[in-house]
Amino acid sequence: MRLGGDFRDTTPLGLLGTSGGGPVAANEGHADVAPKAGIGSGAPSAQGETTMAKHTVEKIGGTSMSRSDELAETLFIGHREGAELYNRIFVVSAFGGITDLLLENKKTGAPGVYAQFAAADNSMGWSEALDNVAKAMGEHHDRLLGHAADKRAADEFVRERIEGARSCLLDLQRLTSYGHFRLDEQMMTIRELLSGLGEAHSANTTVLMLRRRNVNARLLDLSGWRDESHPSLEDRIGQAFSDVDLATELPIVTGYAQCREGLMRQYDRGYSEVTFARLAAQTEAREAVIHKEFHLSSADPKIVGEDKVIKIGRTNYDVADQLSNLGMEAIHPSAAKVLRKANIPLRVANAFEPDDPGTLIDAEAGGPARVEMITGLGLFALEVFEQDMVGVKGYDATILDALTRHDVWIVSKVSNANTITHYVDAPLKAVQRVEKEITAKYAAAEVNVRKISLVSAVGSDLSAVHVSQRGLNALAAAGIHPIALQETGRHVDVQFIVDNKEREDAIRALHAEFVEEVADH
Repeated sequence: MRLGGDFRDTTPLGLLGTSGGGPVAANEGHADVAPKAGIGSGAPSAQGETTMAKHTVEKIGGTSMSRSDELAETLFIGHREGAELYNRIFVVSAFGGITDLLLENKKTGAPGVYAQFAAADNSMGWSEALDNVAKAMGEHHDRLLGHAADKRAADEFVRERIEGARSCLLDLQRLTSYGHFRLDEQMMTIRELLSGLGEAHSANTTVLMLRRRNVNARLLDLSGWRDESHPSLEDRIGQAFSDVDLATELPIVTGYAQCREGLMRQYDRGYSEVTFARLAAQTEAREAVIHKEFHLSSADPKIVGEDKVIKIGRTNYDVADQLSNLGMEAIHPSAAKVLRKANIPLRVANAFEPDDPGTLIDAEAGGPARVEMITGLGLFALEVFEQDMVGVKGYDATILDALTRHDVWIVSKVSNANTITHYVDAPLKAVQRVEKEITAKYAAAEVNVRKISLVSAVGSDLSAVHVSQRGLNALAAAGIHPIALQETGRHVDVQFIVDNKEREDAIRALHAEFVEEVADH
């Protein structure tokens, strides 16, 4: 990777990402080229240039990507000219809704291609679902691309990828029909294959759109399409960037990266943020930026009102971890860990307000004592009461094993002499399976599951703000009587457990007490 030089990509516009009739891996033609000494190291390159990090690595989510035509006028180009367009790397997600069609709907669980194929019957419903994906992809790029040649190139890109995936799944279906081969052993590979289709399509479409606007954009497809190697994530990134000149090219990078570690296996659909963070760390970026369609604000404006929320402006990774745990998705915890260790600050910005600096997240602890955000999450309380638990070891470990086995996310936990309660975020069926397993292990235990909400005040040095006392008073004034209250000694969040029906009222009451009152003064 170079920050200077005279490299220019000479790929014809209509053949973007293709070789002959079909797309190729990002590193095809130089698969054996090791990352240059200057990749993110600050060391001299082969030309004697110094690759001091001046660039940013920026991620765009699927909802924002669906408005790429607007982003071209604000984020990608805006008022920039010439050299100002470059020294940026964009990591993109699939267009909104595409990954749901490829895998399963993230909110409703409605089956996509993957879920239908995983049903392990002989029906071809998955193939029809793949046709629906191709149609949806076509609708996205037809809307975003204005030139007929670009639309034809995008159509061919989709056709080659979709039909390639279909052939792969058909071959696998035939192979496993013999009974000697187990389909379940290949399902994670299939999930990764399908995931890469969405990001490759959105990245290819974005490059076509930007090149038509005279931006020297370059597709870097990390999805491993038709690549027989199986590199580590570090090597995948290094190979893809080995001849990139950031001073004259604008890399558009797929959020999914095929690698030996298996990103889907470790992070499931949080993989794109991990790719983004690892790329920023490996290239020693000056700053990492996540672009969303909203600002990181003090509460959900749909709950408390647009006129009452305020932008956070600045916070630290400790607070960001708490927000991630509560489903706010400021950044995936594993991605935040990578950036924090690399000492790279993270900025969360509104993609459609390019002149607003957004919120800066860094490793700096402290800051003024304040509540930065009020957020809430609907959960299940899994309560295990056993009179004979006192002084006996093993209950905690057994419960944790069951929760882990059934992939139940633990948000918070509290215990006393004979009761252990986990507040968990998972489908009811998964929690009921855990309940059944614990009951079978401890026949005398009373195991109860009920729907609750956890409303949290998150911020810095909360002990100085007296959040527990003031929060209880604010909730009482609103007619809300919490089931429980939890606070750790680190004073970064205070959790109020309330009836599930009272979540939004509790958020409004606490926001008025800790954010609106302060703003008014």
